[in-house]
Amino acid sequence: VEAGLANLERHVSNIRHFGLPPMVAINKFSADTDAEVAMVKDRCAELGIIAVESDHWANGGAGAEELAKTAVQVMAKGKSSFHPLYPDEMTLWNKIRTIATSLYGADDVIADKKIRKQIEGYQKDYGHFPICMAKTQYSFSTDPDLLGAPSGHMVPIREVRLSAGAEFLVVVCGDIMTMPGLPRVPAANHIHIDSNGRIAGLF
Repeated sequence: VEAGLANLERHVSNIRHFGLPPMVAINKFSADTDAEVAMVKDRCAELGIIAVESDHWANGGAGAEELAKTAVQVMAKGKSSFHPLYPDEMTLWNKIRTIATSLYGADDVIADKKIRKQIEGYQKDYGHFPICMAKTQYSFSTDPDLLGAPSGHMVPIREVRLSAGAEFLVVVCGDIMTMPGLPRVPAANHIHIDSNGRIAGLF
């Protein structure tokens, strides 16, 4: 848990980039210890943010009631000053670079000549579009094994896809499948129906 606090801090910092007040939901599982939960709460207190335990995994909606009430209270204070990470008029390339350097802690983005020309070609008619980054969810880098809050890395652009109808540009980074988006071990692997017709393995 302690090793993962750097990752939490990066997420908090990223939320603040948008002018929003962060709030942490501690998604509590049965194996979590009181010491682990306390460690997360203590770090959140140091960061000046609210942390709320939520055990909806075990208790459904009732387990998230305190979280919901706290979220409403935070919003009611009206301390949000939301703003996008970048303006619409910023070039597509610089939008991509801003996401990588500001949110992912990267030094820069890299792309071959073909990709760069493709992005330049989209600039005239679609330069005002926002960017949707497609990369591994396991790391701020494109390496799923580089955990925590890595910095100083490069973000390689492998592919660029135009979603003209939805009005955004998808930037595919590193070795990633955009569909079906399953975890390493899908939950379906543990779900089965017993001899009495009851479903087991959902939780």
